Amino acid sequence: MANYYLSGRWLAPLLVSVLIAIIPTPEGLAPHAWLYFAIFLGVIVGLILEPFPGSVVAMCGIAIIAVLSPWLLFSPQQLADPGFKYTSKALSWAVSGFSNSVIWLIFSAFMFGIGYEKTGLGRRIALMLVKKMGHKTLFLGYAIMLSELILAPVTPSNTARGAGIVYPIIRNLPQLYDSQPNTPSARNIGSYIMWMGISADCVSSAIFLTAMAPNLLIVGLIKGSSHITLSWGDWFLGMLPLSILLVLLVPWLTYLIYPPHLKQGTQVPEWATKELATMGPLSANEKKMLLFMGIALLLWIFAGHLIDAATVGYAIVALMLLNKIITWDDIISNKSAWNVFFWLASLITLATGLNNTGFISWFGQHLADGMQGFSPLTVSVVLISVYYLLRYFFASATAYTSALAPMMIAAAMAIPDIHFTSFCLMAGAAIGLGSIVTPYATGPSPIYYGSGYLPTADYWRLGAIFGVLFLVLLLITGLLWMPIVLP
Repeated sequence: MANYYLSGRWLAPLLVSVLIAIIPTPEGLAPHAWLYFAIFLGVIVGLILEPFPGSVVAMCGIAIIAVLSPWLLFSPQQLADPGFKYTSKALSWAVSGFSNSVIWLIFSAFMFGIGYEKTGLGRRIALMLVKKMGHKTLFLGYAIMLSELILAPVTPSNTARGAGIVYPIIRNLPQLYDSQPNTPSARNIGSYIMWMGISADCVSSAIFLTAMAPNLLIVGLIKGSSHITLSWGDWFLGMLPLSILLVLLVPWLTYLIYPPHLKQGTQVPEWATKELATMGPLSANEKKMLLFMGIALLLWIFAGHLIDAATVGYAIVALMLLNKIITWDDIISNKSAWNVFFWLASLITLATGLNNTGFISWFGQHLADGMQGFSPLTVSVVLISVYYLLRYFFASATAYTSALAPMMIAAAMAIPDIHFTSFCLMAGAAIGLGSIVTPYATGPSPIYYGSGYLPTADYWRLGAIFGVLFLVLLLITGLLWMPIVLP
């Protein structure tokens, strides 16, 4: 903790908040909304610089706003009402994020991830795919992609999935062909495998709502700002054509642009066979886990109008506990799940306050006024492209989403004739897809970059190529397909 204070990084959020607060309130905006925005922007700077863990930064922001709520959270008109109890209203606002269904959905998905890990089912699935498809290097790329796809719906941390499950398996593969890191032999097969690992993680993160925490964050922001909910099924259906294109194209395109020297061999299937033999036959808990995950996915896809996705997750977690797939100790000791649960709830609370004070509507209207005369198509392409390319400046998907997503949502709400849900889904998918552009954009990126198989120049070059490809395909499917299938 002393290092945080010595670094001076904790001063930056405070300075930003103070500097914004002393600037005269812009025309048309209430003074309390401008002061609220000053604190909100300070929190975003804190999330980017991380002088303290993100949850602590968000908690401090909420505490400051709640304590100073008469000047930050509520208008003079509200405070003048004799029946308005601002003390209880401030507390209700401060904890409102924890009652959001999105928070409980992601918490449930984390528990699913524990089940996959404890039963060994996630590792078994990846090894089976590698065994079946690993005799040719191109097919091995598809095996890595399919492993990510199978795990993604029930693993809401792309770091846990990519760096914790998939990477430990595929990092063993290059040495089987004497492909060593930081040597010319890296290109034998290792470079192809590692690029497929990070690109598959980025693709799978965009395909499913529950594949990474920022996806659920942006859905929570949308709900808080517009009271419109993007369900698990909406996200999946809207992304379907793009998902198919990326799953088919990425392994083949990587094979074409960044070709491995070795095209086939038997070492990988033989190694996977030995690992599976060590694991033994499918256990009872693995079978139960498969059944429960099948039920959850079916209900998420086909029964969203009958039962809330978070309720499904909550019920499945209860079944996992009753069947001893996970224990109560597993739940209370999972620091990652509680950490994400807390900061996600806090960020949704902060974004809701930004909307409640009127800042979002004011900002959106000004942005819309500045784009008058342009067609909704042009506006959508420009905004999503700028939003996507700003990924280069963020080393955290959470900070990126927290800083920019509320502004994108505000713009979509204020611009006439724009298809709101399609625009928001494109913004959500851009979080995962845009993570491909740099070696620091998301959790697994430094892991794959640091493997020794992806030289710096290669990573940036491939990141630019695939980043542009992902953006173009996102825009095409977002403008042609999503408005047809989304409300």
